[in-house]
Amino acid sequence: MHIVMLSSECSPIAKVGGLADVVIGLSKSLQEQGHQVNIILPKYDCMQYDQIFDLQTVYYDLPVMYRGEWHVNDVMSGVVEGIKCYFIDAKWYKHFFNRGKIYGESDDIDRFAFFSKAAMEFMFKVNIEPDIIHSHDWTTALVNILQREIYYKEGMNKPRLVYTVHNFAHQGIAHESVLDDLGVGSYLIPQECRENDHSIFNFMKTAVVYADYITTVSPNYANEVQLTEKGMGLQYLLNKYHHKFSGIINGIDSEYWNPKDDKYLSDHYDVDSVDKKYKNKEALREKFWLRNEYKPIVAVVSRLVQQKGVDLIKHGIFYSLSQGAQFVLLGSSPNPQISQEFAEVKELLNDNPDCHLEFGFNEALSHLVYAGADIILIPSLFEPCGLTQLIGMRYGTVPVARLTGGLADTVYDVEYGRAPEAKRNGYTFIDATKPGVEFALGRAIHDWFEEPKQFRKLIKNGMKSDFSWEASAKKYVKIYKYLHSQM
Repeated sequence: MHIVMLSSECSPIAKVGGLADVVIGLSKSLQEQGHQVNIILPKYDCMQYDQIFDLQTVYYDLPVMYRGEWHVNDVMSGVVEGIKCYFIDAKWYKHFFNRGKIYGESDDIDRFAFFSKAAMEFMFKVNIEPDIIHSHDWTTALVNILQREIYYKEGMNKPRLVYTVHNFAHQGIAHESVLDDLGVGSYLIPQECRENDHSIFNFMKTAVVYADYITTVSPNYANEVQLTEKGMGLQYLLNKYHHKFSGIINGIDSEYWNPKDDKYLSDHYDVDSVDKKYKNKEALREKFWLRNEYKPIVAVVSRLVQQKGVDLIKHGIFYSLSQGAQFVLLGSSPNPQISQEFAEVKELLNDNPDCHLEFGFNEALSHLVYAGADIILIPSLFEPCGLTQLIGMRYGTVPVARLTGGLADTVYDVEYGRAPEAKRNGYTFIDATKPGVEFALGRAIHDWFEEPKQFRKLIKNGMKSDFSWEASAKKYVKIYKYLHSQM
């Protein structure tokens, strides 16, 4: 099958969050399974161009009708991680993608609406008509209505439309005039795509209504967004279209995240040589000036935002130290208030030989933290999928996680999980409270000291788990094939 991914992010060239990792990871796995995959992205001025190979212009002066005028764009192609990608270079005076960043502009709505139209126009002009157009999140949500209301009627009727929501918190809300700007009559928009003010429409609602199939990034999150406030106002719509909605757990790049040959580690190991992991623990202690004593290291690798449970992370620091463990944090926050709070914690614990807080993000350092820590704490308030727990288990680091979203689909409690013993891989808690954290984290630290055989079993169970993209990609292929069987 031929699949075209439309996205605002793609790792490693244009990454803000997990969306970037999903797009490249899923695309690579689909291609390895014999399918043809292309990715279409905006051509940002801030991309990692050294990670794009054979970059060249393949279409000059692509005309795109926008706001009643023709605007010309160039389209470039290049290879990223073995996947052929196309880049829309919006040359007109607005400089939509030459802003030095991917998101955060006052005209983001216009920027990504234009990108969606330009991407569709490019495929139409050069006769790229894939079996599947797979769009992601609010930034490419308008692709579905553009295909159905414009390009389908022009003869581009082969593609089936799959839409993946990575986070329902960001939906894209705009005045209906945006649709008129794109050449889609706003009068065509069904009422269920609009907000209470009928002149305001919702990008994500529109994508859900027009998609042939909708997915989100874990089965449990799919249930949560239909049944609870985590649907962020889309609960009714998702329930109405439940017959074309499901959750598929994200995977990780098992070649990149592999302690057996990780280029960022000096000491390599696998499930049959776990003892070598502790050389990385020594290296982590040396890196962060922690004392070398018989203690577990509890780690957090995370963006420091409310979603991640920042108050619970702070509590976890002090609780871990009180229980005789060491604590390492690697992360940063876009929120000045949260940054200041953690800076105060760092200053308070600056002379503590069992604690180190490292602000910012360093790719090599993240690998060392995953490999060197014993326990990884993930107290998220909500988590559509989560990659931290998957990477942690890959490196033999036992997760302590709150039962929400994808965390509930992947972390099985050693005592209270319903999974068979061979699949139990961590410690979980339900309530997003300090006692909740203590309930799970306390058991993990206790078992590290007092039940080392049981703790070692959790390490091995986690390392044996298959969270590669292969299994997830096969589930997407089933959806793709099902949609074409209905033609």
